[in-house]
Amino acid sequence: MANEITIAAEPRSTRGKNEARRLRAAGSAPAVVYGIGKDAVAVAVNPKEMVRILRSKTGHNTIFHLAIKDGENTPVMIVDWQRDPVKDTILHIDMKRIDLSVRLVVKVPVHTIGEPEGVKLQGGLHEVITREIEVECLPNEIPDELTIDVSKLTMGQAVRASDVPLPGSVRLVSPAEAVISHIVAMKAEEVAAPVPGAEVAPAAVAEPEVIKKGKKEEEEEAAADDKKKKK
Repeated sequence: MANEITIAAEPRSTRGKNEARRLRAAGSAPAVVYGIGKDAVAVAVNPKEMVRILRSKTGHNTIFHLAIKDGENTPVMIVDWQRDPVKDTILHIDMKRIDLSVRLVVKVPVHTIGEPEGVKLQGGLHEVITREIEVECLPNEIPDELTIDVSKLTMGQAVRASDVPLPGSVRLVSPAEAVISHIVAMKAEEVAAPVPGAEVAPAAVAEPEVIKKGKKEEEEEAAADDKKKKK
């Protein structure tokens, strides 16, 4: 849903790595806002405010107002961002202007609710395949999240994107047959567990190996014995 949050931004007259480093050292993050037929504008924003939006319930789907000093005040969404892999700080933000009267395509999280019958009665495993789907709607109608009840799922059954209830005028964009989750059989153990009360057969005792001599070897030994007797 659209939010009444307003984020202040400072226009940037210069770009480049050196300017970006200077901004970050001063506690700001470089950003760009573009879209709906207007020129892209380079700005500087507070990275902590951006992180707060990204970590909110609506996340990157949050629509907020960007108030550029001595410039426009317009609804925007975060469409891309870069983080420092070590410090986990925001390095750069891309924002898109939003026309609140025009439908747009967004990704919305999908959560499953309920304990499937295939798990509690049949011993299966509930496997989640997709955690979000794409939908089309007006900016003010973007759902925070979508839910689907999986309590009736039995072994081998699945819920698909087309099964997810959509509110208002929200329309599915993801493939209707995309699997959200399904019930699968547990993998059989490599070694079967012993049955309680069953007798375990004793391990076979290996018999000592008997090495048989060949006929030639027997003849040679007999000849040697004859020689000893003659002596």
